[in-house]
Amino acid sequence: PAPAAAAAWELSRPLRAVYCQLSHSCPCAFQPRLDDLELDLYRHVFGQHLAREVIIDAIRRFTEDSTPMKPLVLSFNGWSGTGKSYVTSLLMRNLYREGMKSSYVHQFIPTLHFPHACQTHTYKEQLKTWISGNLSDCSRSVFIFDEMDKMHPGLIDAIKPFLGYTHVMFGTDYRKAMFIFIGNAGGELINQVVLDFWKNGKDREEIQLEDLESNISRAVFNNRNSGFWNADIINEELIDYFVPFLPLKRNHVKECVRSEMLSRGIGLQAEIITEVVNSMNFFPEGEKLFSQMGCKTVSARLDFSL
Repeated sequence: PAPAAAAAWELSRPLRAVYCQLSHSCPCAFQPRLDDLELDLYRHVFGQHLAREVIIDAIRRFTEDSTPMKPLVLSFNGWSGTGKSYVTSLLMRNLYREGMKSSYVHQFIPTLHFPHACQTHTYKEQLKTWISGNLSDCSRSVFIFDEMDKMHPGLIDAIKPFLGYTHVMFGTDYRKAMFIFIGNAGGELINQVVLDFWKNGKDREEIQLEDLESNISRAVFNNRNSGFWNADIINEELIDYFVPFLPLKRNHVKECVRSEMLSRGIGLQAEIITEVVNSMNFFPEGEKLFSQMGCKTVSARLDFSL
């Protein structure tokens, strides 16, 4: 019966926790398929050569290390609709059997989980308890903090003790955990770099991580509308990679439309693809190079065009 099974599972928690801490593996459906991840990113993510390269390399190094020195901490930054959340879902799909629905993938949304600024202190204590409890159940847990631009300043520093090199915190070994932050802060800076490359006749594929990463770090640290504003996590360099998501050009949006049509089993029709792309807004005002909403509204606009 279900109640008995649930009780047995709860009673076995201490034994599972010990196993997770002592073993190089952990029974939490963590099944990394790195070749499949790489293929998914190449097939379904457009215009993001930097994100693709950085994520594949970081995940491969981290998952293949049976005794990492610290958790893997990533920050996905860029304009709305550039694929940050979509890439996160692809990543989880190739790390856990149940993807984003896995009970070991924990997603926090500020407006849902931390709505009231006056309760920041309470949220800090809850967050530490949630993370510690989930890591004791599975050391390969993932914690995703979405919409960092809506996070109350100071709140995210509650998890600082979990991100460093100290092996055990609150009785829990957390070195195999992953933390992913998703936000728009730094997007304008990223867009400007891509625009400057275009104005100088350079291909966007020539942009390197070094052209952006330190500037993104400063931008989110100094942005009062970012959950990282004046954060110790930034100041103490606890984020391993700031992953830039570049603004999408017209040809990238076309690829998004084609991908959406194929996923629905719709035959590719050039006139429909053109209609969807032309219905979207592009910036800057003069050049009209980049989609204002990336590919975020492609599905809805395709519905309208069919």
